[in-house]
This record gives sequence, C-alpha cells and structure tokens, in this order.
Amino acid sequence: MGMKRVRLILAYDGTNYCGWQLQPNGVTIEEVLNQALSQLLKEPIAVIGASRTDSGVHAEGNVAVFDTMNRMPADKICFALNQRLPDDIRVLSSDQVDLTWHPRKQNCVKTYEYRILNRKVAMPTRRLYSHFCYFSLDLEKMRQGASYLIGEHDFRSFCTVRGQAEETVRTVYGLTVEKQGDVITIRISGSGFLYNMVRIIAGTLMKVGMGIYPPEHVKEILKARNRQAAGPTAPARGLTLISMEYETELRPVITGENEEWCYHLFQEDIPEKKKAYVIIERCAEEDFDRLLTRVTHQAVRNGAWYVYVCDRKQSGRIEPEKDYGYYRFKEQTEDMEALTEALQKRAGCILTDGPVIWYMAKDERKT
Repeated sequence: MGMKRVRLILAYDGTNYCGWQLQPNGVTIEEVLNQALSQLLKEPIAVIGASRTDSGVHAEGNVAVFDTMNRMPADKICFALNQRLPDDIRVLSSDQVDLTWHPRKQNCVKTYEYRILNRKVAMPTRRLYSHFCYFSLDLEKMRQGASYLIGEHDFRSFCTVRGQAEETVRTVYGLTVEKQGDVITIRISGSGFLYNMVRIIAGTLMKVGMGIYPPEHVKEILKARNRQAAGPTAPARGLTLISMEYETELRPVITGENEEWCYHLFQEDIPEKKKAYVIIERCAEEDFDRLLTRVTHQAVRNGAWYVYVCDRKQSGRIEPEKDYGYYRFKEQTEDMEALTEALQKRAGCILTDGPVIWYMAKDERKT
C-alpha cells in the first residue's frame, strides 16, 4: 500500500499551549499531535493545520492533514490517537482525502465565536473560556456596529499586519451578537481571517457596547484602514474556532460589492473549459490594481487557466505587460462580442455604452 493523506477534525482547550504552530519556547498543539502520531504509526509524522490558532485560543473544529504509509484505516486513526493524547486535545474524526488536498488551499467558510462574560463579579469556573467585562454592554448597539462589517471589505484596521504586501481584503458572511444568561457570544463566519482580526472586532464591538464608540463609528474605522483607529485586541481565552466548512463545488458567480468597488467573477466555465470571466463594474482608483490582482488570483486558484477581465467603468486602467502580482494582461478581441452579451445578461447590467475591451491574464510563473 502506498502513501495516503489523512484528515483530522480537532477540538482542544488552548489554555496550556503556546498556540498551534511549533515554537522553540513552549508546547504547542502541532508538537503534541506530531509526537503522538509518530509513536502510533511508527514513522515520522508532520501535520499541516488549517488554522494556526494563537496561544490560549480554543477549537471545536480545526482541521489538519498528514501523510502516512501505515496501513491502519484512516477512519480508525482517530480512536487510536485519542488514547495517546492528553485530555485537552481530541480528534473528533479522521478520514482519507486526496493526496493533493491541502487544508489552507481550499475555499471554505470559517466560523469563530468570541464569548464575553458580562456581569458585575467574575465567575472563576468560566475564566478560561470567556473574557470578563464588568461594564454592562448594550447588545443592540453592538449588533448595529457589527452590521457594517458584513460583506467584502478591506479589514486593514482590524488586523495586525505582518507585511506591507499582505492582502487585507476578506469577506464576512455573517456576524451576530447574542446573549444567553450573562454570556454574550459574538459569532462570525467568513472566507478567512487576518491575524488577530476576530479579537480586534470583538474588542471594538465591546467599545461600542460600552458607549465609547457610536455604532456608526465602526464604518469610519473600516474606511480608515489603520489599526490605530480600531479598538483593542480582546484576550485570546474568549476565542474559539467553531468550524471549517469546505466548498464541495465552485460557486457559479462570486460578487464583491461595497462603497469602494463592485465586481462579478463568473466561474461556470472553469471545470470544463478552464476559463473564468471578471466584470469590474466600478472600483476606486487606489484599489484597482489590488482588486484586479486579487480576483484574478482567486480565479486561477480555483482552477482557471484563462482569466478574461473587462473594466466596465473606465478604459485604459488595465495596462498590457504591467505586472499585477503573478500576472500580465493582453488585449483580447477575438470572439468576445457574444461573450459580452451573455455575461451582461447574467450580471444584469450593460457593460458599457461603447465597445467592450477584454483583457486576458497570463500567469508569469508558467512561462
């Protein structure tokens, strides 16, 4: 029997660990898993984690994979492994996946919860799994503030940026604020999260709940694109990674829209023709190059070999032979009229009043 890749769904109490990723100065979840798997399967094992949670952060549905030559059935590994793990780490399930399946390179919806213990006196039995807040928080104001964060935005204000080149646009699909007893739960689902993003959102919404920020100020924080504009980073102990739901088939159309931009990415032809089409309806000048690079890369990552782009708002912004990340564009004129007509029907818009200019991306890594 040859090499196989095994996927693990993991739950853990992060209190006693220095996060997920291997560290020289403390025990981590990754280290414990590697040691237990290596002992169990009698070969060196190195897991790859989907979400590299920070020190003190908990999980109920993190995902990891590893490769092994061992003949033990993949679905039985979780039971054998749990016997070797400490009580604060458990494998909820294990199964075999394709050797090319990578937990950080698949489209997925991540869901986190941040729990706030909102009462006058702290409760010792909850101190490891929630953040204690003495001040009474206004739930409705927190919900109003949270509403500005739903959708596709540049979340630079809500992250600790680790490099100037880091892409800070993310999509938040859902953000709710609920209270049960004296525990407020902020639940957020998105396409992915930047470093400290959920904890900074939680810290900011607590400021809104206290009345320090009005709810509409959250919109101004987004626009600022400056970490100093947002609230504090809430403590790690209140944060739990709930689940990661992986996409089983491509969405036919992805639309990104906010005050700064609006675009449509058509993916229906990717599986058979390896072609994707992008209509940029509008985009602020300062965001254009980043949007073009980001959406083109998303299409390529999803399997497109050819990406055709049309800038509906303004001609001339796509510069042939200019580097847009890994990509360069050239003007495409053949057989594009029928495509233009078909796509504008799908998008529900008229692309331009005059001739439509399409550009095709070329991946410079494949030259």
